[in-house]
Amino acid sequence: MINLVWLKRDLRWHDHAPLQAAEKHELPYLIIWLAEPMQLNAPDSSERHWQFQYHSVCEMNQTEKLQTVHVMYGEANEIFDWLHKQYNIHCVFSYRESGTQRTFNRDLGLLSNFRKHNIIWKEFQRDGILRGNINREGWDEQWKEMMYAPLIKNTYVKPPAVMPAHPFVLDEKTQVIWKKYSRLFQPAGCLAGQKYLQGFLEQRWINYSRGISKPMQSRLSCSRLSPYLAWGNLTLREVFHAANQKLAQTRASSPLRQFISRLHWHCHFIQKFENECRYETEHINRGYQLISFNKNEELLEAWKQGNTGFPLVDACMRCLHQTGWINFRMRAMLVSFLCHHLLMDWREGVYHLAKLFLDYEPGIHYPQFQMQAGTTGTNLIRIYNPVKNSYSHDSEGAFIKQWIPSLASIPPQFMHEPWKMTAMDKLFTGTLDYPQPIVSPEPDKNRAKIFWDIRKHPLTRSENARILAMHARKEKSRKNP
Repeated sequence: MINLVWLKRDLRWHDHAPLQAAEKHELPYLIIWLAEPMQLNAPDSSERHWQFQYHSVCEMNQTEKLQTVHVMYGEANEIFDWLHKQYNIHCVFSYRESGTQRTFNRDLGLLSNFRKHNIIWKEFQRDGILRGNINREGWDEQWKEMMYAPLIKNTYVKPPAVMPAHPFVLDEKTQVIWKKYSRLFQPAGCLAGQKYLQGFLEQRWINYSRGISKPMQSRLSCSRLSPYLAWGNLTLREVFHAANQKLAQTRASSPLRQFISRLHWHCHFIQKFENECRYETEHINRGYQLISFNKNEELLEAWKQGNTGFPLVDACMRCLHQTGWINFRMRAMLVSFLCHHLLMDWREGVYHLAKLFLDYEPGIHYPQFQMQAGTTGTNLIRIYNPVKNSYSHDSEGAFIKQWIPSLASIPPQFMHEPWKMTAMDKLFTGTLDYPQPIVSPEPDKNRAKIFWDIRKHPLTRSENARILAMHARKEKSRKNP
């Protein structure tokens, strides 16, 4: 008889409750990480996500602190059934996953199967995310309790159980693909995450507030911890402790306080998704089902490939293709352009960006996407003007020139509005290949009016009340975030 530790979005060996529980238990244990076809073939899944996870697991297997993490390819129920026949599993330790409906349905099936075989499944709370709460009463207080709790100091002394030869081997072709990892992506693993955290708190935080909205400066001034939090190389509590320790040592505290407040918002959005994972597939406010949306594959493909004719929009999309990261404001602008310039349903682009984001976190991605699309009914409708944002946040065009080389020699007066050039200008500057704008630079005012008017509809209003009752933080909690 053995125990299992099932790793998911918690690819680390420190501050880890399931690993601690397995070490304390009297039985030997195995650590497993699953490459599930159900997940691999999901519409939000991409090669870069699996590469990041795979390299994180490889790092774990290179540390002497931990026994081997066994990579197993197959559906979870089949793998657990096979392991139970081999070992008679006593307990499965894992973190609770705030994932998509697919993973939730998988877990319901596993739970039923575990109960049938008298297998105990002990799921631990991830960060400040709660399961089963019907509103936000007391949520902030519980979040703070979790964040201020001491970090778990994992120790590993127990000899591992022996894993026999099994049929769930990852094929060589996939291993080769996953081992190839672009140098333009942030490096995977705990050690890289800790270096990014250390580098941010040593110096980069100073420019956090000044650079957070700018696509070029933000690449250095932001923490860049999001991939490590998304895949669990770092815990939010670990970052919270380190940031507060730095805060106690400095006088110029405003940027750090802003950063710490965003750690709280990180969990706030995941909690929304934990309560309603239909954020992924439906308008969370059902009133917006009454709106008709544009359907144009040519425009959609231009947006996806960064060929819209709007330099900042295209530079952001091309940067995402190559590096997997852009700052929050530019993400919001991409969604706004899709929904309010191209007039498309947010669902036309939500999986495309999910696949590109190296730091893809379902609980943040889908609620944020709908917020920027304007379909929550409870948030202001934010329409980002791509030209204004270009002038404001990339005034010299450094970011644009980096990701759209064909615009490198464009005269400064045309950098943000190249469609104003004459044919002769384009010829002499070598910008003939850059496309004309696929839509007007100004969003459709009538369309914006439709979005505002729908807020008055009885269905939208009733949905607003429901959404606020479930997801809004209570006044008592807001006083001391």
